Amino acid sequence: MRLRDLKLTNYRNCKDLELDLDFNKVLIIGKNAQGKTNILESIYLLSTLKSPRTSNNIELVNFDAQAADVNANLFKSNTDIEIDYSYSREKKRELRLNKVKTTPRNFKSVLKTVLFSTADLLLLRGNPSDRRDWLDRAISQIYPAYDDRLSKYDKIRVQKNNLLKEYIKTGKSNDTLLDVYNEQLVIAGSNIIYLRRKFLKEIERVAREKHRIISETEFLTIDYDCSFLDGEVELEQIASKFKDSLEERRMEELRRGQSCVGPHRDDVVFYINANEATKYASQGQQRTIVLALKLSELDIIASKTGDEPILLLDDVLAELDDIRQNYLLKSINSNTQTIITSVDTILFEDEFLKDVKIYKIENGNIIKENSDSYK
Repeated sequence: MRLRDLKLTNYRNCKDLELDLDFNKVLIIGKNAQGKTNILESIYLLSTLKSPRTSNNIELVNFDAQAADVNANLFKSNTDIEIDYSYSREKKRELRLNKVKTTPRNFKSVLKTVLFSTADLLLLRGNPSDRRDWLDRAISQIYPAYDDRLSKYDKIRVQKNNLLKEYIKTGKSNDTLLDVYNEQLVIAGSNIIYLRRKFLKEIERVAREKHRIISETEFLTIDYDCSFLDGEVELEQIASKFKDSLEERRMEELRRGQSCVGPHRDDVVFYINANEATKYASQGQQRTIVLALKLSELDIIASKTGDEPILLLDDVLAELDDIRQNYLLKSINSNTQTIITSVDTILFEDEFLKDVKIYKIENGNIIKENSDSYK
């Protein structure tokens, strides 16, 4: 898989940007707030239909425009494909595949990416919701239907929460409707938990070896923290335990007016040599874990889908020490198209820059330059 080009129209500060990306490695340099992160964000958006920076898509539209458009051409499975995403201030989204309107599921099946940004380096120190978001986005790249399950679960949970809040206001409970919501949550939520646990086992196997190479003596384990599960269980057992937990905490949920149990409350816990990394690992150790996870995502997506995902590195090298920088750059598969942003080229060795196409960005505009001018 290779991105051939990218065109941004009124996308954040990129009013009219065209970029030739038909290279194995692309480096986009520029000062902060010039638009280099916007480029990677737009590519990730084409892959997942989600921005890693905001949940409000209006923010993607330039202040002086009524709509933003992201257009790209790529080569995949010996086929040229054009994808186009547009979003207006009227909150209307339009997705086109080879100039024909398409569904979100079909659109997301085309482009696969792995984004590694400075925000990811805080994964272990962030909130459980940050780790759930990372996990869900990684799974969605492999199982296109997973997003639908998440949306269905969240919709049911909101309806249930509204019912629970109504009980607090009136003191009257609709037990029949609450049972219906709980039954639906068990079906949707159990599938989510099952896929999360399955994926974590797969990524743990790959990440453990990558982590060992960097750290030499440390052993990485990953655990899915669910309040009603302990040990390995199958889908049917997850559903049964989920149902039992909902019954046990029924009065608590009525009293608090919110859903207290389910995948929306779960967490991912990382251990180094059996010690919880969030509590005991140094900043360097935590970054080693995240680095291993991101490189493992690349391997898993490639093995599951048959396509090499595009690696997006957003200013992350400046936050890594020399050992982790070198490991990251040397671990990238030669078949993996890599698009990197950085303030300048000082972090990169001359040998690496020989095969890199370099662009400079200023105020949302690309200035083409030769690599030699940065050495």
